[in-house]
Amino acid sequence: MKKITLGNSDLEVSTIGLGCMRMNDLTPMKAKHVINNALDLGINFFDHADIYGDGKSEEVFAEALKLSPANREEMVLQTKCGIRKGYFDFSKEHILKSADDSLQRLDTDFIDILLLHRPDTLVEPEEVAEAFTRLKENGKVRRFGVSNQNTMQIELLKKYLKQDLIVNQLQFSIMHTGMIDAGLNVNMKNNSATVRDSSILEYSRLNNMTIQAWSPFQYGMIEGAFIGNDEFPEINAKLQELASKKGVTDSAIAIAWILRHPANIQPIVGTMNPERLTGIAEASDIDLTREEWYEIYRAAGNELP
Repeated sequence: MKKITLGNSDLEVSTIGLGCMRMNDLTPMKAKHVINNALDLGINFFDHADIYGDGKSEEVFAEALKLSPANREEMVLQTKCGIRKGYFDFSKEHILKSADDSLQRLDTDFIDILLLHRPDTLVEPEEVAEAFTRLKENGKVRRFGVSNQNTMQIELLKKYLKQDLIVNQLQFSIMHTGMIDAGLNVNMKNNSATVRDSSILEYSRLNNMTIQAWSPFQYGMIEGAFIGNDEFPEINAKLQELASKKGVTDSAIAIAWILRHPANIQPIVGTMNPERLTGIAEASDIDLTREEWYEIYRAAGNELP
């Protein structure tokens, strides 16, 4: 598994990360097999959030590690906070409590990366700065980032923060390409030309922020998987064609398409199936040509100007 450096930090991680949202459905023993398989594949990055299974996913992960010879120091653990039932909360008190609760559930002394999950329009950035500084000084959190935020929301936080924001986790897949569409349709009068995210792709590259792609196999707003879906025959035919050509799975091609972008996007895949993850991991060694990349983009229903 190839490695990338997250943002402007010194943290090297696998090009593909494992999302642990569904780990709450597993027994600790089954979760151990998922974690060990990921590590065997070279995947050292594990993504959590306090809301995944109402905290149970973090608990199962910790229980699984007790059954595993895996070394915590060789793993990078990321978690998120800020989503509460019915509202968002970036208050100092909530961030501090959420971090402490995740540390306890994960049974670890430190969190490698803490992200703010979904924007809180009532955010007081001074409070976020105070919370981050306390967590950093206490050794509880080593690095910070955001999720689902646009450029001005990030700039507002950066005005007050002492710490760098090294990642932004955003929905991105072959069938969810808004951050790319607008850049390809500059000065056009069509729907794809609409800038809906304040040019977050270009901003991230200019500011050396790593984009983490969540739901890389989903279409719409988590409406379902597009791979193997009869509603999307053209894109599936193209993925299967390239998968056959390169001797990998169609899921690997879908991830390779994300990895091909020079922005060094890190896909976060959420499968709890070791066999499927093994197939997906092959994407790290696939080199799509520029022509193949655009063939996939067009097969997803996108038109070039």
